[in-house]
Amino acid sequence: MSENPNVPGTEPIGRGRALVVMPTYNEAGNLASIVPVVLDQDPRIDVLVVDDASPDGTGEVADRMASENPRIHVIHREGKQGLGSAYLRGFGWGLERGYEYLLEMDSDHSHDPKYLPALLQAVEGDLDLVIGSRYVSGVNVVNWPMSRLLLSWFANKYARVVTGLPLSDATAGFKCFRREVLEAIDFSKVGSTGYTFQIEMDFRAWKKGFRVGEVPIVFVDRTEGVSKMSGAIVREAVWRVWALRFRSLFGRL
Repeated sequence: MSENPNVPGTEPIGRGRALVVMPTYNEAGNLASIVPVVLDQDPRIDVLVVDDASPDGTGEVADRMASENPRIHVIHREGKQGLGSAYLRGFGWGLERGYEYLLEMDSDHSHDPKYLPALLQAVEGDLDLVIGSRYVSGVNVVNWPMSRLLLSWFANKYARVVTGLPLSDATAGFKCFRREVLEAIDFSKVGSTGYTFQIEMDFRAWKKGFRVGEVPIVFVDRTEGVSKMSGAIVREAVWRVWALRFRSLFGRL
């Protein structure tokens, strides 16, 4: 069933339910194979695909899957609007419908669905935000060239030093929030559009006093499709973390 985000929310799903938000752009070759595996991990999990008018037909694939399974939902956006805004749109959709846990996950198989139960278990325990971490127990990345691996590792080190975040993988896009964390964050103040969005959400949650932590995962680079990483994303990360720190220092976060 395709959802129109401009229509008022449906009946609340109920406490204890989880929503996996998957932003997509040209992921037609991956979506049909990853979503059923996600749903198999826990009967409480639903999937929301947020598609940015993918020219390869990803939106049509999502609609077809949603028409066959009530646990799959779709938001169609006009044009490529960015990762951060896609997640915020999905979070808002899920909060309106009463989901207790909201998760981020890539649709390209780099995030293995088998780790979803561990993420849910962590937030059902003593954490409010849990990261599926590539670096909390060594370096657990497969199929990345050394240049990409070093860029990611140093980016996380840089973010940790500048912001003070107690995380080894602040740029990770595989995570689970308790709904209370997202309700406490003013989405209109979230300014990051690329992968720095991950750092900003972690930082905002941590500065508000929520308990953040990590569980180890193995990250496997995509085998189909094209990575969305770019020089502009890296440049945004360099200055955005300083902006977050200074805004926090002056009480303007």
